[in-house]
Amino acid sequence: MCRWLAYSGTPVLLDTVLYRPEHSLINQSLKSRLGVESTNGDGFGLGWYSADGNGTPAVFRDIGPAWNNRNLQELAAHVRSPLFFAHVRASTGSAIQQTNCHPFRHGRWLWMHNGAIGDFHRLQRDLCMAVDPALFSCIEGSTDSEVMFYLAVTYGLDQDPPGAVARMAGLVERLGKEHGVAEPLQMTVAVSDGERVWAFRYSSQGKSRSLYYSSRADTVRHLYPEIDYLREVSDDTRIVVSEPLGDLPGVWNELPESSYAVVPSGRDVDYLPFIPEF
Repeated sequence: MCRWLAYSGTPVLLDTVLYRPEHSLINQSLKSRLGVESTNGDGFGLGWYSADGNGTPAVFRDIGPAWNNRNLQELAAHVRSPLFFAHVRASTGSAIQQTNCHPFRHGRWLWMHNGAIGDFHRLQRDLCMAVDPALFSCIEGSTDSEVMFYLAVTYGLDQDPPGAVARMAGLVERLGKEHGVAEPLQMTVAVSDGERVWAFRYSSQGKSRSLYYSSRADTVRHLYPEIDYLREVSDDTRIVVSEPLGDLPGVWNELPESSYAVVPSGRDVDYLPFIPEF
């Protein structure tokens, strides 16, 4: 499986989040605590939106491990962004190649995934046939994650992100059952249009991979006034992560099973229920 991170809020240098925390994503690429594998060295990727850009994200991906990539470290120390994704990969069987590294991009959208479609080789043809023919040539790699992305685009990601992901998940569940796959889907997914982040946690067996979101920045500032960079970020700045970036009590909250969060939420609740749509 993999580990990933999504940041949304006041623009910061990428290395503030990627490298500086006690248990940063770069640290997790080598020593994950909550992942299926402790090492996630089968490639990495960044996707980020510029505050003064045209809404289309930039993407940087490589097949080597994140922990010793000097280009990644150099870029992270000089790029500032209000919304970015980072992903470190542990392959579930697909090739270690750049086109299989996350995040995936289509237009203004970014997508990254931790998990797997069970027996993907048995479902792959039927799943790919459900992708809009106009989008099929956009699929560059061989992962289940990228097919999931283009299914969500096919099912209306532009108009209704939660609904599109629910319809994608429903298709995987239905085809899995038709092919005799008992537990077809395991996923934590992040998707963004450059303005908001949607983060989903779901699995067929009800035992999904770990996913956490940070408390509001004003809450964390009150608990830990000594954390310097928190003085500069807005109250609605949030981070969603596969596993916490540190051990400070009150900072990290587990996203419940079969739910999704929206950042910024614009709601009084941090998350909502997620149910596949058949």
